[in-house]
Amino acid sequence: MNSGITMGTLLSLYEDFPQYIDTINLNIPESGNTIPDLLDETLHNLRWMMTMQDEDGGVYHKLTTAEFEGAVKPEEAVNQRWVVQKGTAATLDFAAVTAQASRIFQEYQKELPGLADSLLVMSKKAYTWAKENPEVAYIQKNLKELTINTGAYGDGKFADEFQWAAIELFVTTGDEKFYKDSDIEKDAVEAFGIPSWPNVNTLALYTLVRNRNKLKTNSIVNISSIESKVIEMAEELVEHSKESAYATPMGDKSSNFVWGSNSVAGNQGVLLINAYLLTGDEKYLNAANHNLDYLLGRNATGFSFLTGFGKKSTKDPHHRPSESDDQEDPVPGLLAYGPNPGQQDKAYCEGKYTDAHKYPATSYIDDRCSYASNEIAINWNAPFAYLANGIEALRNKK
Repeated sequence: MNSGITMGTLLSLYEDFPQYIDTINLNIPESGNTIPDLLDETLHNLRWMMTMQDEDGGVYHKLTTAEFEGAVKPEEAVNQRWVVQKGTAATLDFAAVTAQASRIFQEYQKELPGLADSLLVMSKKAYTWAKENPEVAYIQKNLKELTINTGAYGDGKFADEFQWAAIELFVTTGDEKFYKDSDIEKDAVEAFGIPSWPNVNTLALYTLVRNRNKLKTNSIVNISSIESKVIEMAEELVEHSKESAYATPMGDKSSNFVWGSNSVAGNQGVLLINAYLLTGDEKYLNAANHNLDYLLGRNATGFSFLTGFGKKSTKDPHHRPSESDDQEDPVPGLLAYGPNPGQQDKAYCEGKYTDAHKYPATSYIDDRCSYASNEIAINWNAPFAYLANGIEALRNKK
């Protein structure tokens, strides 16, 4: 589930800013080859995702140990792992990602012969399985073969995943049956909002507006309706930033401060950049920049939530590789969860929550005990990568 939105976000970063991304050197073993470093990085996760599809097209919900590993080095994390239960949500996320990746890697046939074609075959097969199995929810407590106590990532609503997968397949193949499947222009099917791992249909809107020029001649697509929805959501964020104490879109509702609240800030920024790309209106780009400022310290905690950056940055994240090595500082460049008034880790962090943490915007502890506010995960690092690189690309272009 986390791979779905994470890969969709990183692949979209490439699709929106290909010329800029071509210039980025990430100092990885593949640097210097003819594939952009960002795509080389996504390939690692993409190839793993490909192994998660069963022969019938269904995709397993997750690969996991029965219990969380301790604070050990990656090479010491050797407990038995399991692939568990095929499900509709995971299968549709897979269908969306592989369809999007197929059109991107079509440009790299020489370097990766056959990959794009294989991805499209796998995407269609996954989509067919989901159509035949439209309501298979992963309910971890109901597993009979074994007991799993790692994060469940359960999702019981699949309309948004169907919309995302159908639109990615439509744009990649041009087959209008996928667009008709999506019902993307009918808000009643599934409301649009800031994306998160269980709510992904707004990613479909981004894909449509990204390809709006070639879709304007398609009679079944009301592209102006899609554009209006993106602008409407972005406008709400801009209006809030005018009234915010920190002049940021982040925090427009108390519900922004949830488990992984920094993903909300990052994904608001992605939405605002998409509105800017659509309209050219500076107010959207400025608002996106304000959310980057929020993540880097202009917030009620005063923390830069990005490890290794800023005078007061996250130093002790809930991150096993950082905890297990012999370095005092954490791995740099990782975005922490952010304020979470749910404080699901309160017992584990006994005595560390004080009156200073009682407000939604300040409910953050820079301590490895705080898995509810200070953990590291790919699905908030991805929108941060999009936001930071997107702003850099657009500012440098001017």
